[in-house]
Amino acid sequence: MTQRNYSVITGTGAYIPSRVIKNQAFTTKEFYNSQGERILKPGEEIVEKFYQITEIEERRYVDDEYVTSDIAFFAAEEALKSSNTDRETLDYIIVAHNFGDVKKNNLRSDMVPTLASRIKAKLGIKNPFTVAYDLPFGCPGWLQAMIHADYFIRSGDAKKIMVIGSEILSRVSDPHDIDSMLYSDGAGATILECAESDEPKGIITHSTRSDSFAFSQLLRMDKSYNPDFNGSELFLKMNGRKLYEYALNTVPQLVKDCIAKAGIFIQDVKKILIHQANAKMNEAILTRIFKLFNIQEIPSDIMPMTISKFGNNSVATIPILLDMLLKNKMSGHNLYPGDYFVFASVGAGMNVNVVIYKMT
Repeated sequence: MTQRNYSVITGTGAYIPSRVIKNQAFTTKEFYNSQGERILKPGEEIVEKFYQITEIEERRYVDDEYVTSDIAFFAAEEALKSSNTDRETLDYIIVAHNFGDVKKNNLRSDMVPTLASRIKAKLGIKNPFTVAYDLPFGCPGWLQAMIHADYFIRSGDAKKIMVIGSEILSRVSDPHDIDSMLYSDGAGATILECAESDEPKGIITHSTRSDSFAFSQLLRMDKSYNPDFNGSELFLKMNGRKLYEYALNTVPQLVKDCIAKAGIFIQDVKKILIHQANAKMNEAILTRIFKLFNIQEIPSDIMPMTISKFGNNSVATIPILLDMLLKNKMSGHNLYPGDYFVFASVGAGMNVNVVIYKMT
């Protein structure tokens, strides 16, 4: 067989903030609905209902002095260390995020220069041919950046690429919106390297779709729900019900199609790593995936989850999950050479993407 270039993960890193924010912290908040009306239910009742829907118990917030590029840098250093990579040999640094650097005392997006350029500078990389750029793509941004990296490697344009997903959602969430309880902060980084092989390995195939015509406004930026909010900031807003429906109608089919594109069977898949947005939604997506294959019994260990403790930190959820999984930090979850697993994500755009990966 003819040898081909494959993209293989050789290192990962993550930054999980130390500040733990439990659900109890939200019981004294004043919440409003999208019509600007105060929600008068007791705080304990609001928080309990939120937990029943999402299974989130707590989330992580960064310390006040950090911004998104800082925590991305921390994750990047870990990935370089775990892969024993000479940073000057990186061909690309691709950084997925959606809001740039947002300071604690100035809630405005700062994206010039790019976060990738800032991170390259923080890493001390002098090589001018380490190309650094950003990729805003909603929550699926890190996975789309992995797809970009795979194209570079398969084409022969690159041998070694760092892909980072970093986000601080705690500073772009409306404190008067119940959905603010979903969001958290974090960063994950991955090193992809070229492996020449006559047998498929690493990234096998991938698929992406963007349903912008009908669904572009399901996630958007808008003013606070509190009509008396003192400020002009724009916050992340979500149409949760319609987003849930969209995810169920698109993610499972794209996963099924991508598995077929890879030439494997659902029984070959050992893990499905889904963007950690909402535990109940992920469970419904998983059920529908197996239903599409006419399989009723779902393996109990196929979908590792971090959302109960880390919340939804957008582009960082999957690379953090991957880092924990590969470093044996998730009890009952292991991956071995030859195992196939699936990455899947859904988010603002609306965008959905899937990657099929084979462990080496």
